Amino acid sequence: MNKSTPLNRLGNGCCALVTELNAQGLTRRRLLDLGLVPGTKVEVIRRSPLGDPIAFNIRGAIIAFRKEEAEKVLVVQVS
Repeated sequence: MNKSTPLNRLGNGCCALVTELNAQGLTRRRLLDLGLVPGTKVEVIRRSPLGDPIAFNIRGAIIAFRKEEAEKVLVVQVS
């Protein structure tokens, strides 16, 4: 089985499945409301020139997260 890695460490074009959220309070609620539950497929669309924020395709919507937020989402990369 693959090891979980933070979402912010994936490169452009990579796809992954959410395994866990390491967030609390309002941040956790926001991530859950955006559909980031275990098993959700996420694709890295684009990083800004300085690497922050990062755009992701989550359930057909393009959503940008700062590195600090994306770091709290653990994923397993898929092909």
